[in-house]
Amino acid sequence: MPAPSRPTPAGPDTLWFTRCPVPTATGIAADLGLLPAEFAPDGIAVRSLQEVPADVARDHHYTHALTGLFREGGNVPALWARSRGEATRLLGLTWIEERQVVLVHPDSGIRSAAQLRGRRLAVPRHPIAIDFWRAMALAGFTGALASAGLRLSDAEPVEVPAGDVPGQWEAELRALSAGEVDAVYAKGAVAAEAAERHGAVVAVDLDRLPDRTTRVNNGTPRPLTVHQELLDHHPELVVRFLAVLVEAAQWAAHNPTGTARILGAETGAGADGVARAYRDGGHRTLHLDLSAERLELLARQERFLYGQGFLAAPVDIGAWSDPEPLRHARELAAARAARQPTG
Repeated sequence: MPAPSRPTPAGPDTLWFTRCPVPTATGIAADLGLLPAEFAPDGIAVRSLQEVPADVARDHHYTHALTGLFREGGNVPALWARSRGEATRLLGLTWIEERQVVLVHPDSGIRSAAQLRGRRLAVPRHPIAIDFWRAMALAGFTGALASAGLRLSDAEPVEVPAGDVPGQWEAELRALSAGEVDAVYAKGAVAAEAAERHGAVVAVDLDRLPDRTTRVNNGTPRPLTVHQELLDHHPELVVRFLAVLVEAAQWAAHNPTGTARILGAETGAGADGVARAYRDGGHRTLHLDLSAERLELLARQERFLYGQGFLAAPVDIGAWSDPEPLRHARELAAARAARQPTG
């Protein structure tokens, strides 16, 4: 299958979307068939980047060089692409608690963040353009240590080669089982299942810490971005796409069972992993927002990533964001809802 073509200012015949294997309104909308239904009357196809060959999809998912693409996923690749000069715009952010933990061997005696002082922390290294796995581990350990008044320099980061080890978190958990490291950062549904397979236990549950800044990481907050060219030439399409995501998030908020089924398919985890990872009403948290609080949380992540050398240049979060499309999308979704028959 050929690589996705770029839309022209005359009007795209295809809109593309991509999302990470995590909870997103985009994933909900895709599963429910809402996006094709929205644009089919206009003769515009809506396709997932995951439909194209993996090497093509991977490149565009990270670089966002495809001008007709909407991307809802981790903030590390999104910030990386922007820092390299790609003309994207930030349209919205979600904050979804998804079981961020520090795992240890059950016999280690480590049961608190303070006990991570001097310990060997697993930091994976993947041979990819932007190593978001490495960034996640560093940010996760930084947050855990900060909750005990410690810094990353108070522990010993240990590099764990992960490129040849299949499966999420497997390289780090194998290193933990082998006694090569003392602690592993992990998050999400697949991590919950992987930890159980390896017999690892939770030493620090970041979701339970009162200060949410300790949980700022690749998925918290999670951005939705679009290419500036599409926004400039076809803002009405951007607003309609966002309105569908608003409606999908509303559907999820009222359908916990259906949402859990979709999250299982999106994350590749079983029902138990989903239940453990996305607890406390997570189905109600898929709504996009550009509040000052979320923008500042993303700015905090940007400063961390730049300081750790993941970004080519600083990213001005305020200048990157554009709240108008989401505002218009909410108005459109509300108008549509008002026209729906009741009773």
